[in-house]
Amino acid sequence: MQEFIFKTWNSVMSAKHNPLRHIPDDNVRHLIMQMLAWMWAIMFSAWMGSLWVFGISVIAHTALIAAITITVVTFKVAKHKPDVFIRKK
Repeated sequence: MQEFIFKTWNSVMSAKHNPLRHIPDDNVRHLIMQMLAWMWAIMFSAWMGSLWVFGISVIAHTALIAAITITVVTFKVAKHKPDVFIRKK
């Protein structure tokens, strides 16, 4: 079940696994993923019939995307420039 959830998540949320992987420019892929996130936030709030829900959904999506972005950047820096994390005296 855990593998199913992981594969399902990646098939939608990872631009390396979903059909957006065919777009060569990472920035364009990221922009499209952002636009899709906003679209779903708007659709969910319209479905619920509340602008409050839209605001909460936008904040939640922004926080989630920011957390993922910070994590990915941290991992990439740790992989390519590990000396950044060494405290210099």
